[in-house]
Amino acid sequence: MSYVAVVSVVGLVIAIHKCGHLLAAKWCGIPVERFSIGFGPKLFGFRRGETSYWLSIVPIGGYVLPALDANAFRRLPLRKNILFALGGPVANVAAAYLGLIAFGAVQFNLSAFDAVSFATTRLWLDVQSMVQAVATLFSGMGELSGIVGIVAIGASQFGSTAAGLLAFSVAINLNLALFNLLPFPPLDGGRIAFSLLEKIYQPLYRIQAPVTLAGWVLMLLLMVYATIQDLGRLGLTLLS
Repeated sequence: MSYVAVVSVVGLVIAIHKCGHLLAAKWCGIPVERFSIGFGPKLFGFRRGETSYWLSIVPIGGYVLPALDANAFRRLPLRKNILFALGGPVANVAAAYLGLIAFGAVQFNLSAFDAVSFATTRLWLDVQSMVQAVATLFSGMGELSGIVGIVAIGASQFGSTAAGLLAFSVAINLNLALFNLLPFPPLDGGRIAFSLLEKIYQPLYRIQAPVTLAGWVLMLLLMVYATIQDLGRLGLTLLS
């Protein structure tokens, strides 16, 4: 049961990230053709206004598809491009903060005021720790974890109690937010970096597509590598 609960939390955290992008697009007046929770064929959905809302067959992940081609999206004001990219990370940080408030109330039976104070302090300390960890991200390649490792660690360390799942959701929300802010295509931070650089030197837009594709390839390779590492560690644990 703990594995199902952990997978559900991971899926919810990713959905929160995508909802953040959707809300940012709506706020900025960026038309959205489709918002999907999950990938692949549609299980069911509905249309409201200009946007189709889908629940797709593979429930982990999702996407926000603007109703603009690449050139029209690039011509948007810089402010809108940046706010759209920041929507997902901001939503995850907000969810982590609310999760910490709930954790303080559930785990320590804090009052509303004390829970907010606890969440504010804890969030600041956690962000500081994660920013420091980013500096060693690629120096500790053997410690990278993919989805298999995340689920295994979450199930073993946090279990399926309310407090444990809240703590796990906070960690995953903050990790997803900060990781996506790295200035690396195709992450949100990479989109922000390209938007800023294009304003300085407009012809750079010509290399955005190939650089983003290369980024996706590298991300896929890292995911495969991390999954192999996860399976190896899991196998050693089962054999020990």
